[in-house]
Amino acid sequence: MRRHLWSPAVLVTAALILAACTSPGATNAPAASAATGAPSEAPASAATTGCAAAGAQGGADLQIPDVEEGKFNVAMVLIGPHDDGGWSQAHYEGLQYVCENVPDSHVAYIELVPEGADSEQVFRSLARKGFDFIIGTSFGYMDPMATVAEEFPDTTFLHLTGYKSNGKNFGNFFGAIEDFKYLAGMLAGSRAKADGNPKIGYMATFPIPEEIRLGNAIMRGVKVTCPECTMDIRFINTWHDPVKERDGAASLFDAGAQVVFTGADTPAVADVAAEKGKWGVTYDHPVSCHVDACLTAPYWIWGPEYARIAEQVKAGSYTAGYEYFDADSKSMGLFGFMDGETLQPGVASLPAADIQMVKDTLAKMLAGDFGRFDVFAGPLVDNTGKTLLAEGEKLQQSDLDQFPPGAPGNECKTCMYWWNEGISVELPAL
Repeated sequence: MRRHLWSPAVLVTAALILAACTSPGATNAPAASAATGAPSEAPASAATTGCAAAGAQGGADLQIPDVEEGKFNVAMVLIGPHDDGGWSQAHYEGLQYVCENVPDSHVAYIELVPEGADSEQVFRSLARKGFDFIIGTSFGYMDPMATVAEEFPDTTFLHLTGYKSNGKNFGNFFGAIEDFKYLAGMLAGSRAKADGNPKIGYMATFPIPEEIRLGNAIMRGVKVTCPECTMDIRFINTWHDPVKERDGAASLFDAGAQVVFTGADTPAVADVAAEKGKWGVTYDHPVSCHVDACLTAPYWIWGPEYARIAEQVKAGSYTAGYEYFDADSKSMGLFGFMDGETLQPGVASLPAADIQMVKDTLAKMLAGDFGRFDVFAGPLVDNTGKTLLAEGEKLQQSDLDQFPPGAPGNECKTCMYWWNEGISVELPAL
């Protein structure tokens, strides 16, 4: 996915942090000095650092950092704080990886940038400063970035979680985290069945195709280990609001859910689960799964993919288009199941056959033998009993990404406007 809309109340009090870093292979230069030129409506603080990216909070006005002459200059725009323990932190660590692994690179990030007109001005200011490669990490940055890309044909723009590209200097990029939501659903179904309470909850963020896709992937995994399980869903209309996330999780638990998933950024579902004596599944970053009540966390490992694309941009060989990676990219993980990780207590006590089934499916995913189209392979039946796909049929990429009818020239057939059987809520209004 992602992403999205930012809470105005949070933006009023938030500071934007800027950091810069220089990669190994070049002599470390002094931190770049900040310079004015950013939009006044996006208040921020600025700091420049080495690859450790220690930040500092400061003034009220956003200041776009200078590029470093002779370096490959990369900038990232984040919807949330870079140390949120979730979505934005995972991207920030990917940026750090670029700094450390792409020779002669200089990187900067701007956090807590709202979608819409504010982000457009930030992208434009970064391009004017001379950044070579600009990354936007939220769904709602798509149209603003597309506009700015047309104005700066010599700058490369990469947008996360959208579906548009100009085929020249503006590309889109995302990964099939639905693979890992599916695996986590298998674990949640097993846990709920073992506990004698076949009810799952999903605290979704915004009613967009990505969140519906991930909810459906969870439910399809749940049905593997708990055919009788059902799932309730709440939309909280935020990506990062600890209070709303706690309230949303509590609402699902109080309505009877035994295991609750989140589509948002904080570990609130696991924290509330601990208080309720139930289970949560967090998201985005392994540190989010920090209490025993957390079963697992599907998470991102952006660094290698960012470095791969950055090297192509630097070499002038990048082809702007649409890239969507699966588990065999090794750019995603399932907490507790990857090398060096230990199963969480709520998983370790599950039936051995269910744990082994998850491990076997994960191994097939990592080997490239099971991917997103397998997660959604027919027979596919929605929660009204309608058969969407017959056995052996599969969705297309355009179906995964879009509400009907899809974008001109990229229309979808089945599209992503349906709930899987077992989901007990109505679809959000388009």
